[in-house]
Amino acid sequence: MNFTDKNVVITGGTTGIGLATAKAFINAGANVWITGRNAENLQKAADDINSPKLKTVVSDTSKLAEIAILEKAVADNGAKLDVLFLNAGIAVFTPIEQVTEADFDAQFNTNVKGHLFTLQKLIPHLANGAAVVFTSSTVATASNLGASVYSATKGALNKIAQIAANELADRKIRVNIVSPGPVQTPGLEYAVPAEAKPHLAAATAMQRLGDPDEIAQTVLFLSSDAASFITGTEIVADGGYLNYGLK
Repeated sequence: MNFTDKNVVITGGTTGIGLATAKAFINAGANVWITGRNAENLQKAADDINSPKLKTVVSDTSKLAEIAILEKAVADNGAKLDVLFLNAGIAVFTPIEQVTEADFDAQFNTNVKGHLFTLQKLIPHLANGAAVVFTSSTVATASNLGASVYSATKGALNKIAQIAANELADRKIRVNIVSPGPVQTPGLEYAVPAEAKPHLAAATAMQRLGDPDEIAQTVLFLSSDAASFITGTEIVADGGYLNYGLK
């Protein structure tokens, strides 16, 4: 897949799926902006990627004032965006009886509000025929214990993406969703105890955790001309997790 001189924005691009996708786009020739909540993590990502095609923006997209920072960086560049990958996300797993208002607000602010308003503010900067990809999750379909709030954020995100696909269709902007299953990322390390990882791997048909590079290739496909007739669709990249649970 060739993205030579295409312009790509990735929110939540400092680790895991976001970082892997930034590398993949740059290797395919794209110019890439990544966002992160702090400068230290962005610098680590920049050192890892080590490419003049990468730009970093300190922007916590759960806050409208910081989405404005990202919008200004894009506007100041003057180039239209060919790909917007809305990937920033957090997860806190706890039973409903123990959910706190702080955890609820943090997840909805990052996973839902952040994506909706980042898309809103960057729509004027999207090229006609651009691609938008949302990172969702298999939790939007499953009913995992302790995942009520996180699952609700991803269900909301899916509906936003589907409606955006219809609203932006007149500009030939395609909007799609990638829903990973369990993937070996720092986010998984933070959200899930180590002893749970073998269980997650065994719950997939492939009997392993996914790799961020595998999700990155799915994002590149959805962003490419190879997916030119695909919009409003969810691609589940879960190693067979959802289907294997029905066996």
